Amino acid sequence: MAGTLFLCAAALLLLLAAGGAIPPPEEAARMARFVLHNCDWGALATLSAQEGLWGHPFANIFSISDGPPGPFGGSGVPYLYLTDMEISVQDLEINSNASLTVSLAQTPYCKKHRYDPQNPLCAHIIFCGSIVKVNDSEAGLAKKALFSRHPEMESWPKDHNWFFAKFNITNIWVLDYFGGLKIVTPEEYYSVKP
Repeated sequence: MAGTLFLCAAALLLLLAAGGAIPPPEEAARMARFVLHNCDWGALATLSAQEGLWGHPFANIFSISDGPPGPFGGSGVPYLYLTDMEISVQDLEINSNASLTVSLAQTPYCKKHRYDPQNPLCAHIIFCGSIVKVNDSEAGLAKKALFSRHPEMESWPKDHNWFFAKFNITNIWVLDYFGGLKIVTPEEYYSVKP
């Protein structure tokens, strides 16, 4: 019962955040932080290491979190909970470079405004960088960020050898308005609050 209440409260916070005022288009770094913090999953693209697909782009959906739901709860760091059994993680073991796309299309915001997911006003962010396992000092932060949004993760099979990882951001592109992509540096991104 407590878990259900927590999920309902978290969903309500997400609805309020995503349905409320979003940063203006001239604040691209804030927009990037806002979108990441209000999204629970993203499309992670790797270069495939699988037989028959070697070197081809391969996108897969992953649950993500930069911190507990609610305003001011995000660190800006996309955390993931991974296992070596997963096909994209096997790709990352060969080449850790990846891109991660997150979109407000997964929140009520775009539907409320009747924005198609491809409409630039339905903001999406593309991060490029690499996936790295978090060290012991960061594992608690990653666990809190992920399990607060994805409580089911705690019950996933222990024999899958799950581990916490983060997306090390090197490049950021924001599409939140007409006129093309905006480039945000990691320094700009981490210096603002969503």
